Amino acid sequence: MEKLKITEIIKLISLGKTFEAQTLDGALTIKINRYTPYICTAIHDGHQIRKELKDKIALNEYERWYEEDPHTGQFIKSLPITIVAHDSRFEYDLNRDPENCVYEEAWGKKVWKRKLTDRQKKISQQKHRNYYNILQVLIQQIESKFGGCVVYDLHTYNHKRWDHEVPLFNVGTENVNQSKYRSVIDHWLKELGSIELNNVKNDTQENGVFFGRGYNLKFVTENFTNTIVLATEVKKVFCDEETGEIYPELIQEIQKKLKVAITNNALFYTNDYSTWNSKSSFNLLDKGDDPELLKVDKKLFNLLRNFELLAFVN
Repeated sequence: MEKLKITEIIKLISLGKTFEAQTLDGALTIKINRYTPYICTAIHDGHQIRKELKDKIALNEYERWYEEDPHTGQFIKSLPITIVAHDSRFEYDLNRDPENCVYEEAWGKKVWKRKLTDRQKKISQQKHRNYYNILQVLIQQIESKFGGCVVYDLHTYNHKRWDHEVPLFNVGTENVNQSKYRSVIDHWLKELGSIELNNVKNDTQENGVFFGRGYNLKFVTENFTNTIVLATEVKKVFCDEETGEIYPELIQEIQKKLKVAITNNALFYTNDYSTWNSKSSFNLLDKGDDPELLKVDKKLFNLLRNFELLAFVN
């Protein structure tokens, strides 16, 4: 994959070019395989800490992983426009405002063994600005092409810390324009609620445990009147949050099901809020996804499920 300066990435977007690139500092990867009226972001997917800060971080690998959103980048990887962050939220948190994006304390734990220098903090804040400069130009380009945009802001959360049953999917809408986008929200909740995962109960809620108060949503909502952000939390059923063990089959299943839900909802959105003129959700997929291959894939997936059921019964 090529590495580009922030200015080069912004120029390519402004020209309406398709590309896939990582920033020179490795902070994030942006992929635009086709311009569509929706974007997928995974701003807490990252785990890396830049070299000069590693001897200052007070948290170990597991403590950082526990509060990050692992595999959200994988959930959205086959969709046409994605931004995936690679830096840990403990270096700087993209879901907090620029002045407060570098933690001193988080979840009751001290983040740094020694105080960061002003220069170190400014580098982290600049990385934060770089992401939002890219996002702003990207949404401007999409709105100019299609009249509107949906941002699927994917996160995950730990569920064992709660003392009651919590949802598989939570959509935070507290800061979304309800009067304008109520039908889109309801459709998204319906799509998420229809997802079936093996041996996992699906309870989908709106503002059940999180309310959509993050800066990613706030920034877009304050700067764009024709773009909706659907801040969506996925319960960490795809791993053991106490040991770090992951369940690859479940990760893959969530990815496939979310892909269908996102494209269906994006197509619903286009009916009333976009100039997108296609009535097929296949045209909202990555250009590498062939509709006939997707049909075969679905048949094989169902066949495999039937085979596993038969094996279990036997």
